[in-house]
Amino acid sequence: MGKVTGFLEYARRKVPYRAADVRSLDFQEFLLPLDPAERVEQGARCMDCGVPFCQSSYGCPVYNLIPEWNDLVFKGREREAFFRLRKTNNFPEFTGRVCPAPCEGSCVLGINQDPVTIKDNECWIADNAWEKGWMEPMPPESRTGKSVAVIGSGPAGLAAADQLNRAGHRVTVFERADRPGGLLMYGIPNMKLDKGLVMRRIAVMEAEGVEFRTSTRVGVDVPAARLMEDFDAVLVATGSTRPRDLAVPGRQLSGIHFAMDFLTANTKSLLDSAFSDGKRIDAKGKKVVVIGGGDTGNDCLGTSIRHGCAGVVNFELLPKPPESRTPDMPWPTFPRTLKVDYGHAEAIHAFGQDPREYCISTKEFVGDEAGNVKGVRTVRVEWKKNAAGQFVMEELAGTEEYFEADLVFLALGFLGPEAELLSDLGVETDGRGNAKAAYDSFATGTHKVFAAGDARRGQSLVVWAINEGRAAAREIDRFLCGRTCLP
Repeated sequence: MGKVTGFLEYARRKVPYRAADVRSLDFQEFLLPLDPAERVEQGARCMDCGVPFCQSSYGCPVYNLIPEWNDLVFKGREREAFFRLRKTNNFPEFTGRVCPAPCEGSCVLGINQDPVTIKDNECWIADNAWEKGWMEPMPPESRTGKSVAVIGSGPAGLAAADQLNRAGHRVTVFERADRPGGLLMYGIPNMKLDKGLVMRRIAVMEAEGVEFRTSTRVGVDVPAARLMEDFDAVLVATGSTRPRDLAVPGRQLSGIHFAMDFLTANTKSLLDSAFSDGKRIDAKGKKVVVIGGGDTGNDCLGTSIRHGCAGVVNFELLPKPPESRTPDMPWPTFPRTLKVDYGHAEAIHAFGQDPREYCISTKEFVGDEAGNVKGVRTVRVEWKKNAAGQFVMEELAGTEEYFEADLVFLALGFLGPEAELLSDLGVETDGRGNAKAAYDSFATGTHKVFAAGDARRGQSLVVWAINEGRAAAREIDRFLCGRTCLP
């Protein structure tokens, strides 16, 4: 696929970011797209590799036909590339921005060269389609007379709603927040995923017949029993929203927040009033400690810097990742190597050093006389294998430290969906507190109630949520009609 000798002629070129000193002054998207000629070259790098691991179980969770649309980009067949992409991914403009690109980790070219810019190519195909007017509403030609309630408008709920609507069912999406989008709206900062893009895509779904009911909490504003009565099927796609806490002394002090509360309040204030309402958790002039790495921790770094924080430190319990693959992460598995994301780069620019502290454990939050956090006591740790071959953590004596902090954000992941709704629907949970539903059917033990996304599988990637939403829609369609034509 692509140009036969393209991978020999052209170097990998990622989409550049706006300069750190410029982008950290606002919440606009930081991507600077390549021009079409440069994008053609990047499509040309896709090899005729025989077995495209990029679209295998090691690579893309939605099984995008990656070599095919790379070839179409190279040949200038942009419209065909877009419709080929839409066959497998309902929201490429989202995944093209926020997906960690496991497809690139399993790219055959990546064995001994830089892999193809699959993620950037996907984003360009989608953005180009919007620019050219190809992303138009396509309502179903007929309706089945069946109705489905989707609880949650994150990526899993949106993907399921989009697919079920295409199949001709009447779909109503219930969202407790004031805007639809779930994680896409309030969990990911605007500079990473512009909310105008989310609302633009939802507007197309509305034009196609999907109904969105925002500011509506199922079990509170609408009884769960009524959904069971009014709809032919119900899908739980609420995500994994119970944050993992940190039970150490001083946790009750003011100024310690869950990361998602910080990010949500920031985006809502931005959208509601361009921050004039004063309702965000403001990091301006404050020393910030972010506990927990990953994307959420990085987003807290970038957001704090945009507020004008006085300093930022990021605690990571695990060791510093290697800079290249090691024997325990062979190709085509995902390379868990050291990465400098946008927030890390902005912190380095603003404060002169990487904000991450590795192998460090929080022992206590220290407060002032008024009950506000003023610092964090820590200890360094070491990871060793025990007799069973499992890694265990040991604290290192004499490594205690103290970090000043006016704000602390906990970015420690999530424990599962909130139990109240599942209980109201009579849905059984598994050992981790997730909705119990088999992957092949997505059906819970409660008649006509299904579950998908993080609510079923636990905290995961946006692209996996889309995979689950599409697969659950297929099984709901089969349940309602006895057969399905959904992919």
